[in-house]
Amino acid sequence: MQFLHLQALVSNIVNKGGLSSGDVAAQYKHQNAVVDFKLDTESNILTTLTITDLHPSAKTLEVQNFHEHATVATAVGLKKSPAVDFSATIGTPGIAFGAEASYVTSSGEFTKYNAGVNMTKPDSNASVVLADKGDSLKVSYLHHLNQLNGGAVVGEIARKFSTNENTLTVGCSYLVDPHTLVKAKLNNHGNLGALVQHELRPKSFLTISGAFDTKALEKTPKFGLALSLKP
Repeated sequence: MQFLHLQALVSNIVNKGGLSSGDVAAQYKHQNAVVDFKLDTESNILTTLTITDLHPSAKTLEVQNFHEHATVATAVGLKKSPAVDFSATIGTPGIAFGAEASYVTSSGEFTKYNAGVNMTKPDSNASVVLADKGDSLKVSYLHHLNQLNGGAVVGEIARKFSTNENTLTVGCSYLVDPHTLVKAKLNNHGNLGALVQHELRPKSFLTISGAFDTKALEKTPKFGLALSLKP
């Protein structure tokens, strides 16, 4: 039985003044299957299924689904003992939850699983992330301050359960002028870092950075210089 022969169907509607949007996309194939599907206008559904040459060097089978408030993606390696990758996010502009995992079928073990939650407000952002297969926990908070000329202060607590180690980091950023940004951070282990970034022209930056250990001043500080130019 033959199927999936339609290889293109495209529709677009744009009406900025009347707030109309649009999209309908489709692509079907049969041999070594390619399925693309897209439906939008705020319901955002995208499904991608791609299979190319089921060969020992094997490719990847990937399925994605997008919704206005949720995203799910799954990828499976097409070989004898494939690995399965899974990720998902769900939320609103104010709060979002996410998780990802990797599972190896040959060993029957998870090589990775992480999860987190992020909360966003107009002047602040907070997140909690459980990573390293549950071995580390990171809690961070960022708050924008007018006193810093549009800059921000940030605090982060990281906990490593296997080593019973805690790291507290505090930092801030300050806008000297519309083209110059200064950042600095310090943790409870005595590591201090700072940088100055200057926008030479739109999208082109010169960055000077430095770092040293305040508990071992005899060590040579580290310095860096970076130049990013874009046309």
